[in-house]
Amino acid sequence: MGKIWDFLTATRGSTRLHWTDWVSYAYLCTGIFLMFGPVVWLVLSSFKTEADLQRFPPTLLPYAQQTVEVDGYDDALPLFVMTAGEYEGMTLAQLRRVGNQAQMIDPLNPEERLRVNIANREPVEEFSLATENYTSLFERFNFLRFFWNSTFITVTATLLMLLVNSMAAFALSKYEFRGRTAVLLLVVGTLMIPQTVVLVPLFLIVTELGMFNSLWGVIIPGAATPTGVFLLRQYMITIPDEILDAARMDKASEWKIFWRIIIPLSAPAIAVLAILAIMWRWNDFLWPLIVLTQTENFTLQLALNSFQGELTTDWSSLLAMTVLTLLPIATVFMFLQKYIATGIASTGGK
Repeated sequence: MGKIWDFLTATRGSTRLHWTDWVSYAYLCTGIFLMFGPVVWLVLSSFKTEADLQRFPPTLLPYAQQTVEVDGYDDALPLFVMTAGEYEGMTLAQLRRVGNQAQMIDPLNPEERLRVNIANREPVEEFSLATENYTSLFERFNFLRFFWNSTFITVTATLLMLLVNSMAAFALSKYEFRGRTAVLLLVVGTLMIPQTVVLVPLFLIVTELGMFNSLWGVIIPGAATPTGVFLLRQYMITIPDEILDAARMDKASEWKIFWRIIIPLSAPAIAVLAILAIMWRWNDFLWPLIVLTQTENFTLQLALNSFQGELTTDWSSLLAMTVLTLLPIATVFMFLQKYIATGIASTGGK
């Protein structure tokens, strides 16, 4: 911690902050705010009630109105502090409201009914976390089922894509055959084709193969990606051919060369592709929306869409489920982010 603190507090000036120090710290603080500000706002908003989310102007922290139990009333009554009028300074509980007038009582003297203009009062609030936003998800929705569908699609599609892409990259980088350049140009050319262009023919193929409304209908179309093939090929080119020739002289099969030599030496690039693939598959929305129609096959991303109706949106539940959906992918990225930088640097630097 001492080294980290020394690094964060390092300055160019010996006795006081240099102007470049102020610029650097301002730039870093602005970057941190822009990166983590929306995330912090999302997490805090997920603990707000629906009424608190509709408040204007909005607040950063979640608040809830204080209530009081009064004898003779079944439900707790909301509290208000009087800011003007004949009851100024008193804390009253509201019974009902009609237009601009509210009928209120003093909790210490509940027999007397008071009429108060709503402009002369402010709600009594306290910091409160609406944890029911999270607990209600498991009661209203089969959250674990959606989580399993997303996990199965992400893991299976990632493993399948790594296998197919690494085999294609191995062939395009280490084998000399007629038409290799044409195949490589075809792979690179597909990078310029938007996904929306191939949605209709891809949907027809999936339907004819009997994978419509199946998790495999989401997994199989992403088994090979031009980005993965190109990334792995560029890295495998840097592996010396002499290593492969020596393995062939020892009578190693091509399959054994692929598993024992190419895959271990390409681990940095494969790690980068795996992380990117996990993020792609986990956050995919458009293709699962087209292929999956039964609720039991929905992913977490499709389940999020169910909170939005034509006229109203359940914002509190939507925000809570968004946080739960982001937690797995954020955890993966947090622990594996160093492999992205090192892998990309080694892929492009050799």
